[in-house]
Amino acid sequence: MTLAPPAIISGLTALLGEAGVIADAMAMTSYLTEPRKRFKTPAVAVALPADVPALQALCRWASDHRVPLIPQSGNTGLVGGQVPLAGNEVIVNVSRLDRVREVNAAAGHMTLEAGVILEEAHRAAEAAGALFPLWIASQGSARIGGVLSSNAGGVQVLAFGNARELTLGVEAVLANGRLYRGLNALKKDNTGYDLKDLLVGAEGTLGFITAATVKLFPIPEAQETALINVPDPGVALQLFYLLRERTGSRLTAFELMNRFGVDLQLKYGLLSRDPTASLSPWYVLAEVNRMKGSAPGALQAALEEALGSGLVTDAVVAESEADRTLMWAAREQMSEVQSREGASIKHDVSVPISVVPALIAEGTAAVEKVIPGVRPCPFGHMGDGNIHFNLSQPVGADPKAFMARESDANAAIYEVVLRLGGSVSAEHGIGQLKRELLKQVKDPVALEMMRAIKAALDPNGILNPGKVL
Repeated sequence: MTLAPPAIISGLTALLGEAGVIADAMAMTSYLTEPRKRFKTPAVAVALPADVPALQALCRWASDHRVPLIPQSGNTGLVGGQVPLAGNEVIVNVSRLDRVREVNAAAGHMTLEAGVILEEAHRAAEAAGALFPLWIASQGSARIGGVLSSNAGGVQVLAFGNARELTLGVEAVLANGRLYRGLNALKKDNTGYDLKDLLVGAEGTLGFITAATVKLFPIPEAQETALINVPDPGVALQLFYLLRERTGSRLTAFELMNRFGVDLQLKYGLLSRDPTASLSPWYVLAEVNRMKGSAPGALQAALEEALGSGLVTDAVVAESEADRTLMWAAREQMSEVQSREGASIKHDVSVPISVVPALIAEGTAAVEKVIPGVRPCPFGHMGDGNIHFNLSQPVGADPKAFMARESDANAAIYEVVLRLGGSVSAEHGIGQLKRELLKQVKDPVALEMMRAIKAALDPNGILNPGKVL
C-alpha cells in the first residue's frame, strides 16, 4: 500500500463524498463485527458507493494506489470473508446498490442489485406471483451480493440448487474498474467460458458482483410439512430414498436433526412447545410442494407407507401455517441455541448422500475420542449431503479449555469427511477461517489454476487479499 490512512480517507471522500465514507472507529463497529465474533481486526474506513459508476471509480483509484478492498454486503458470512484480515483494508459495502431492476414472472427471472436484502427479493418475486427459492437463516439481513459471492445454499437446494444454479447472469466491477456486463436471462449460452459461474462463489476475490439475473419459479399452492421420528441417520437415509421416489422433484427439503438440539431449544425457551410427535433420538423435517392442479396428500401417503412398513414409528404433519413455522423454527435455531449452552465448535461439511450416516457415526466416534464427554449436534441438509457437524462442550467444562481443542476436533472430523469423499466447506465458503485448510485438502493443480485466475483478474492483489487463497 502506497498511501497512509489519512490519505486513503481523503481520497475516498473525494470520490464518494462524505456520505459515502465512514472513518470513525465507533461508527465502523457494525461493519467489523461478524456473526461469530471470531475476527476483530480494524479497517481504515468503510466505503459506501451509491451506484455502479461510483464503485468503478473507487476500484480504479484503489488499483492505482494499491489500496486493498474488502467486498461486503450484509455482513452475515461465517468464515470471515467479509471483514478485515490485516487492518490496512477498506471495507466496500454495497448496501446502497439496492434496486430491483426487473421482475419478469412469466419468463421466470428477475434482476436484482447486490444490496437487495434476500427477504426483500422474496417479497419482490411473490408480489409478481413467483417464487425465488433461496432460503437461509440470515435472509432478513443477508444481501444478494454476499449470497452469490459465497454461493449460498440453504434449505431448498435439494429441489432448486444453490445460488450458482439459480443465477442466469451477473454484472460485476473488476479490480481495475472495468464493468463486466454479463447480465442475461439465457438458459443456454455456449460462447466460451462461463464467467458467471467463476464470479459466483469467488467470495469477492475476483470482482464485485453488482447485480444478478436469477431464476423464478411458480408459487406452490401449499406446502405439506412433517416432522418424522427416525431411530438413526441410516433409517433417515432410507426414508429419503422413499420420499424422493414417491414425490420426485416436489420434495423440496429433507432436514436431519437430533433430540439434543430440540431439548436445548425447549430448555432455553426458543420453542413455545415441543413440535415433535414423541421422543426420538433423531428427526427428519420433510417438506413437499403441492402445485396448482395436483392432488393433496402426497407426503401423507408416503408417510403412511413408511409407517406401515415399520421404517418409521411416529410423525406429525403440520395442520396449519403455525405448525409449519414451529417445525422450521426447531430446525433453524439449532445452531443459535448451542451458544446458550456454552462453547460450540462448528463444522460445515458435505459428503455423498449415501454416506451421511457413516459421516455422523464415524465423526461422532472420532471426536468423542479426542474430547471425552463432548456432545455432538450434527444437523442440516441431509437431502443434499450437507451436515453442520456442531459440537457442544461437555457438561461443566471450561469453555476456553474446550475451544483450545478446536484444532484437534477439526482434524478428527475432517479426516472422516475426506476419507468419505467429502468437502470441508459445503456452503459457508473459505474466507480467512479455512484458508490454510484449503491448501492442505485442495488438489494442487486446482490451487494453481485458482491462483492463475486470481492473478489474471486482480494482478495487484487488491480484492479481498488473504481470503480463500
